[in-house]
Amino acid sequence: MENKIVLSVNGLSVAFKMYGKGFARKELRVISNLNINVRKGEIIAVAGSSGSGKSLLAHAILGILPGNAVVSGEINYCGTPLTEPRLRKLRGKEIALVPQSVEYLDPLMKVGKQVSADKAAVKAAFERYKLADSAANLFPFQLSGGMMRRVLCATAVVGNAKLIIADEPTPGMSKDLAGRAMKHFRDLADAGAAVILITHDIDLALGYADRIAVFYAGTTVETALASDFTDDSLLRHPYTKALWRAMPGNGFRPTAGTQPYAGSLPEGCLFAPRCDKKTQECTYGIIEPREVRNGEVCCRYAS
Repeated sequence: MENKIVLSVNGLSVAFKMYGKGFARKELRVISNLNINVRKGEIIAVAGSSGSGKSLLAHAILGILPGNAVVSGEINYCGTPLTEPRLRKLRGKEIALVPQSVEYLDPLMKVGKQVSADKAAVKAAFERYKLADSAANLFPFQLSGGMMRRVLCATAVVGNAKLIIADEPTPGMSKDLAGRAMKHFRDLADAGAAVILITHDIDLALGYADRIAVFYAGTTVETALASDFTDDSLLRHPYTKALWRAMPGNGFRPTAGTQPYAGSLPEGCLFAPRCDKKTQECTYGIIEPREVRNGEVCCRYAS
């Protein structure tokens, strides 16, 4: 695998302008100090519970956040800042999105045309995802939810995208089709694409991803090799260890407490209120990422 970084996100923060009582304006911070990068030929899976900022990361990269969003930090593509004018040229070409919601499909356009104007490319893509040729002439409402999701996946394989962001691409698919979809993303990465895979299904992702980035309450707590997820002793952050222990194959042991709401984030380490190893030093300041055992972790005590 080449070491060329295709996309790097450094210190990303996202807040939304909102109005409270008496029309007082405030900013609700939903992502803070988030860091991630993906290399050519690599799949990095982004894991974490609902509300941890996974889909917002995708939208921030693609510049499709709503108008009331306030964004800070750095997003670089192939070593150069990913500005809005540059995004307009790259989006849908070099940078492709497989969105989470099937509502991204135009209800008034046949799905074949939404995948590509090249009929041969559509035919090949549909064959990959076990979609009949005739499905290209159907409108989205004529397809099942699983078929629409496969159509969305097909959009990522028809072009020559250097960066593919797949936001929960497999829900609604059978185990066999989900595995096929993941294999196709693996094939794209092996051919040189950089793939960001946003998923709740860590078990599935571990069979195909190179690294796993773990999000919690809108920030990155750890980035580890997929092979580190064979045992919690190989992981670094207390939340990642807790996430590993909560997986069905690892005892399904939950951790007390819940992820904090964006409007009431604690100071310091966001996981500290649930962590049995916390100290006073965990409750203040920004916990910056650091390298530990060939991974990155935001914890002062990880070793």
